[in-house]
Amino acid sequence: MLTGRVALVTSVTHFVGTATATELAAQGATVVCQDTSFADDAARDAFAAANAGLHTTAAQEPGEIAAEIAGAHGSVDVLVNNDAFPAIRAKVEDADPDDMRAGLEAMITRPLMMSAAVVPAMKERGRGKIIFATSAAPFRGLPNYSMYVAARGGANSLALSLAKELAPHGIQVNAIAPNFVEIPTYFPEKLLADPAALAKITSNIPLGRLGKPQEAAALIAFLASDRADFITAQVIPFAGGWA
Repeated sequence: MLTGRVALVTSVTHFVGTATATELAAQGATVVCQDTSFADDAARDAFAAANAGLHTTAAQEPGEIAAEIAGAHGSVDVLVNNDAFPAIRAKVEDADPDDMRAGLEAMITRPLMMSAAVVPAMKERGRGKIIFATSAAPFRGLPNYSMYVAARGGANSLALSLAKELAPHGIQVNAIAPNFVEIPTYFPEKLLADPAALAKITSNIPLGRLGKPQEAAALIAFLASDRADFITAQVIPFAGGWA
């Protein structure tokens, strides 16, 4: 259980963010949710109304986010870097350097800076958990998605490097690397309602089905718990056997 712990989930409306925040709260954590959309009060209020029990922050800069949470709830014990960016399809000769830079900013620079903002308090306490939600795509590569895969691969490497650096301070850093998870961004309802299309997709997955965001959230919650104190520097594929 995570009773008494303070957790931060970034980009909560994307990827596995909402499922993760809900699961961490169910296990007793005080969960603060961050999202770029929360700069808009109406969007933030709508999320809060739909997700009772979860806290939100309108702050956008990592240092401001960490400071606001510390003032309201106490320092962050668990950081879930749930960063998201569109998987832009482009042949290598058509790759746009601005798209590449934006992807690196969202999936490497942003989580690095967010981690940097919470680590000092974790070091002071001698414990903490940082969990990255990345992608299994770097394990195999995806043609025409080199920009996305490279950025995700960088995030996986970042998690490993931080794990080795922070282990002496009692801080565990791991990543889960999803693919083929039933998320509307990647698998719209219209696609899932097409039996032929769904069969084609799942034919690539040894387990023969898409994963559920709640299943990814359960793994993240385990890594956030005391039961995972001896697990660090791992990038765990979450892809039904595809990777």
